[in-house]
Amino acid sequence: MRALLLALVVTAAPAHAQFNLRDLNINKLLDSAKNVVKATTEIAEPEEVAIGRDMAARLLGAAPLVDNPGLQRYVNLVGRWLASQSERPNLPWHFAVLEAPEVNAFAVPGGTIFVTRGLVQRMRSEAELAGVLAHEISHVLRKHHLKAIQKGAQTALAGEALQQALKDQAPAAREKLITLGNELYTRGLDKADEIEADRVGIVIAARAGYDSYGLPSVLQTLQAMNAQDSALALMFKTHPSPSERLSALTDRMQPVLDAYAAQPQLPERFVAETKALR
Repeated sequence: MRALLLALVVTAAPAHAQFNLRDLNINKLLDSAKNVVKATTEIAEPEEVAIGRDMAARLLGAAPLVDNPGLQRYVNLVGRWLASQSERPNLPWHFAVLEAPEVNAFAVPGGTIFVTRGLVQRMRSEAELAGVLAHEISHVLRKHHLKAIQKGAQTALAGEALQQALKDQAPAAREKLITLGNELYTRGLDKADEIEADRVGIVIAARAGYDSYGLPSVLQTLQAMNAQDSALALMFKTHPSPSERLSALTDRMQPVLDAYAAQPQLPERFVAETKALR
């Protein structure tokens, strides 16, 4: 685990004490790239992992990791168990808690998942943690960020430039590709992607043996918070409202939720493992 933390930190830009992910945004991305040839290059798994590594470094440049190896190890154990129940268990999965008061979680292509201190502090059980991590795992499984980057590249990069960027042979083009990816964390994915990740995440968490209401419970916590709370600003900007997500889950997943509601929540273990955040 220490090796993982070191690897993540070494690839990151210098961390700032104040979390300012919103400042990563590059609004001018597409302005200089109009009337360009459509990019249809398929992004293979090695390139997916490489893109994700670069994006993870940018996120770590906005906020450092919580300095607690025990906590990071625990979150990795939960996350990797969940990932092992998915259709892509062999990706290089890594999970980490960011030192940030905001309430949020992030996935990057290739299998790196971040959750903020602010969100973990508002959880009450391992089932809730599993629900959030499984939601983010689902984004990786369905390649939501990768597809959004590809869509953006259709106007920002010509096909040949995209191919060269993926191979690290055109630094300027690759930088634009990574920038496109990081813009997603200030703009958000499509609503349909978030709703799909909720549904798939609940299935993964249930398959891993957790109470299926873990994620809905977190959404209820967010719903009960003051909408004007600055800690929620980016979450609410980049995701459908908690009430909308809960409604979609009720409409589509109620039988699954009820069928697996009696599985473990593990609140005592969660509290013991996250006591450093209390």
